[in-house]
Amino acid sequence: MRTLNKYTLEGLRQSYPKGARVELLKMDDPQAPPVGTKGTVIAVDDIGSILVNWDNGSGLNVVYGEDLVRRIDR
Repeated sequence: MRTLNKYTLEGLRQSYPKGARVELLKMDDPQAPPVGTKGTVIAVDDIGSILVNWDNGSGLNVVYGEDLVRRIDR
């Protein structure tokens, strides 16, 4: 398990606050939503995973350093 320092974790929380809209760019999981799926951030947990309610009903988290999303509401 990867441990993040407090500055990196705080930066993630500032970049992906609750309610932010994101689009999935990459997720290496057989149950992953399709690339391009959009969702709403619920939170960033203590290990840096971004918790997302995907528009297609999926609830898979975005894993820091493995998966990739971009913010689309700015």
